Amino acid sequence: MFSYRHAFHAGNHGDVLKHTVLIACLRHLTQKDTGLTVIDTHAGAGLYRLDGDYARTSGEAAEGIQRLAGTSALTPMLQDYLDLVRSFNGKGGLRIYPGSPFITQRLLRPQDRLRLFEIHPSDLPTLVRNVTQLEADKQIAVLSEDGFEGIKKLLPPQPRRALLLCDPSYELKSDYVRVHAMLQEALKRFATGCYAIWYPVIARPEAHELPRRLKALTTRAGKPWLHATLTVKSARTRKREDGSEQRAGLPGSGMFLVNPPYLLQAQLQEALPQMAQLLAQDDHAGHTLEVG
Repeated sequence: MFSYRHAFHAGNHGDVLKHTVLIACLRHLTQKDTGLTVIDTHAGAGLYRLDGDYARTSGEAAEGIQRLAGTSALTPMLQDYLDLVRSFNGKGGLRIYPGSPFITQRLLRPQDRLRLFEIHPSDLPTLVRNVTQLEADKQIAVLSEDGFEGIKKLLPPQPRRALLLCDPSYELKSDYVRVHAMLQEALKRFATGCYAIWYPVIARPEAHELPRRLKALTTRAGKPWLHATLTVKSARTRKREDGSEQRAGLPGSGMFLVNPPYLLQAQLQEALPQMAQLLAQDDHAGHTLEVG
């Protein structure tokens, strides 16, 4: 279960969607003076080198964040995302990519709190070292626990305002079931929280079922939801010149939000078409946006 390393995928199109939405949510939620608790169930290493061996091996950032960096006229939502990523870099281009913990920390105020769950044996010590450099012990806590279970002791938060981001690797099929169970439990404990769930759009029954099950759960709970997807290419395998098959990789991803910020729909209506246009890898690129 620990074969997945996000360092291979940092800055890819899935991160563009996930982190653009995360930033927009944080911008909205930090407008109120009351403190906010942000919970990241699968925090990863926190910071990633785009010029390192992992990122260079996959080349996924070149098809993601790097494409935005070469565009002069971005929508405000995408420009905000790009500017924040650039703030972690100097004048030499994009060499550092901030994961969700560091994106979140950059936008927090003194009254806010960040709780990071991670259990990967390689990513956990890296995350601890990266967070230690921030010298924000009272504001940030790294928890070496299973995030699906660990959130139970944090909900409801005090004060009662929170954003929870859940983006497991989905290496195991059980992750899809656990995401649904986690949201069900979270809504019982803290129905007014903002919940943001990322998932891969892949040719697996569990991936297709997850958003449908989340919609049904949230509707039964009487809570508003928003569901956005970004597809950049076909999910079909391709034939190489030597006749062998090349796996398509990740064709797309989705974000499902419960109690989304009221401006998010309009922001995504503007940003998603540009994401699909700029990040397209073939003529199967597209996007969807629905609310309930």
